[in-house]
Amino acid sequence: MKKYTIILTLFLTAFQAFGQHSQESRDKIKALKVAFLTQELKLTSMEAEKFWPVYNKHEEEIDLLRTKVRLEFKKKIKEVGDLNNLDESQAKKLVLLKLDLEKKMVAGKIDFNTTVSKFLSYKKIMKLHLSEREFARELMRKYGKGRKAKE
Repeated sequence: MKKYTIILTLFLTAFQAFGQHSQESRDKIKALKVAFLTQELKLTSMEAEKFWPVYNKHEEEIDLLRTKVRLEFKKKIKEVGDLNNLDESQAKKLVLLKLDLEKKMVAGKIDFNTTVSKFLSYKKIMKLHLSEREFARELMRKYGKGRKAKE
């Protein structure tokens, strides 16, 4: 039970952090990400025309999966009053839901890579994956500095 409680606590903390941003902040981050990826990938106009609709659809699907599990976690914890009040079967159900989400995300990534490989080189696909990670690191660095300055 303790293992499940720790895992659930970590997931909820991560999901709450994302939930605190307003839609305006999310839109701003998305615009920064698009600009960053565009610069890093150096897509031709033909590649960009095919890439962005596929990429945006993929991102929406991933966001929906994350939202689904986050809402399910919140709902279940609200029902029992506190994370520590979850019984073993409830915790197991939530952990299995999270694992199912991860499976669907991996399947979505495989489909995405298969689709974009029809018009992007694997070198650019690899650059995309690395650039997404770099963008996330940069965002965390900037966000972290902003939070420290406010405290």
